[in-house]
Amino acid sequence: MNPRPNTPPSTSPSPSPSPSGAEHPDGASVRLGALVPLTRPGWAEAGRHLLAGLDLAVREVNETGGIDGRPLELLVRDTAADPERAAAAVDELAGLGATAVAGEYHSVVARAAAARADALGLPFLCSSAVLDGLTGEPTEWVARLAPAQSHGWRLYADFLLGAGRQRIAVATQPSAYWASGTRILRDHLAPLGGSVAELDANALTPEALCDTLVEHGATALLLLVGHPEPAVPIVRAVRKDRRLADVLIGAPAGQPEFAEWAEALGGDGAGIPFLRYLPEHLGPLGERVGKELRERLGEAPSFVAFEGWDTVTVLAAALRSHGTDRAAVAASWPHVAVEGTRGTIRFSRAPGIGVRQWTWAPVQIADRDPAEPGRFRILRTG
Repeated sequence: MNPRPNTPPSTSPSPSPSPSGAEHPDGASVRLGALVPLTRPGWAEAGRHLLAGLDLAVREVNETGGIDGRPLELLVRDTAADPERAAAAVDELAGLGATAVAGEYHSVVARAAAARADALGLPFLCSSAVLDGLTGEPTEWVARLAPAQSHGWRLYADFLLGAGRQRIAVATQPSAYWASGTRILRDHLAPLGGSVAELDANALTPEALCDTLVEHGATALLLLVGHPEPAVPIVRAVRKDRRLADVLIGAPAGQPEFAEWAEALGGDGAGIPFLRYLPEHLGPLGERVGKELRERLGEAPSFVAFEGWDTVTVLAAALRSHGTDRAAVAASWPHVAVEGTRGTIRFSRAPGIGVRQWTWAPVQIADRDPAEPGRFRILRTG
């Protein structure tokens, strides 16, 4: 382990109240920072699901004795999909005495948070971000639950080929995450006879994008763009264009998972395959947690909510077995073996990944059933 300063800054703003229970002014609580996108331009619905999972697990930890009798306190910070804001939040949480930081959905934001946590010597367990290069160099301070983008997106590429889709077009916007996804698809598909054409969603109107799809003879269009704009207008335009009736629309980043997608698009949002990180069937623990999450959210929990619950459960196990010292928490990653909602979680070193990684969370390729858009169909597992 590379040496890092373990003494955080001594001054910072006062924490906001935790949704997980009362504040503990006597300083007896074990503080856990939580990074979540709760406002635009962040994907606020994903953030709401992530926070529901984090918060439920904190409550359950406290109902079972906390951390050696001390309550676990969640200090929530809204990243709003802003990397600079996330890095500043890590500084603030370190100054407030957080033992570790958890969460984050957006990959580019998580990368900024991971870099700052690594520099401060603050353990960071990333819940949902998948970018392979979460840190520039290997580190012992950061671990991750979600599978690396290269793992999931290669499975998605194989699914496309299996469905007879070789001429792939991607509607994309400038982003390290989208660029990485495009590169993974191209590198994986090219040796197998597939091709990937990039279409600039910022430069093309949805109608012009449809014309370009026809010119390219594309058999699939992947949405590597923001939601709801421009993803929703693009889907509507493609669905309306009779020339593209046989073109498969795909969304590997998982946009159709959330109710907001179905509300915006209705039947047009069905039949669009996406990646989600759930097993084909949840076990008893997953079923029990899923029921609790449904009650909290007022809707079916997404895989992101399960990621949140698993994150806190892993950290609580590390804190209980290795203590609340930051270096001890980071040193616990290779020894973790925790039953989560989606399987037994263990961390290892995966080739090309600089953080401790769960290899791997279960992967599904699913879509919304065109006959019943509120129901998901599992198309492939991996």
